[in-house]
Amino acid sequence: MIRFIIVQNRQGKTRLEKWYSNYTEHERRKLKAEVHRTVASRDQKHQSNFVEFQNHRIVYRRYAGLFFCFCIDTNDNELSQLEAIHLFVEVLDAYHGNVCELDLVFNFYWVYAILDEMFLAGEIQETSKGVVLGRMDQLGALE
Repeated sequence: MIRFIIVQNRQGKTRLEKWYSNYTEHERRKLKAEVHRTVASRDQKHQSNFVEFQNHRIVYRRYAGLFFCFCIDTNDNELSQLEAIHLFVEVLDAYHGNVCELDLVFNFYWVYAILDEMFLAGEIQETSKGVVLGRMDQLGALE
């Protein structure tokens, strides 16, 4: 199960966060800082994208200046979560056309809509890029 999803820039500013477990506001701030410290300090070329973190595991991937981090249970498949991160970024790229940090900031409602189409209650719901993009087109037609 995914415990939380955090997207942060290199400076540690959180651009997207989704929590699937209960944490207080103080715990959330502390977790975001710890995740950034852990992920940003790793060597991208010689270390894996999986980090043991408290009683869970962080699966992350860096795209340009953004870190996409998933906190998962230790018994979950890390590679499937890494592919889910990649699929999420592919859908964002397809929808926004080469997504950047500013797209996440100014179009956050679409980013959360895409996130909600792909993940439900901490589990992967949809793995088809075409289906997710089709649903986003349907949402866009409603506006």
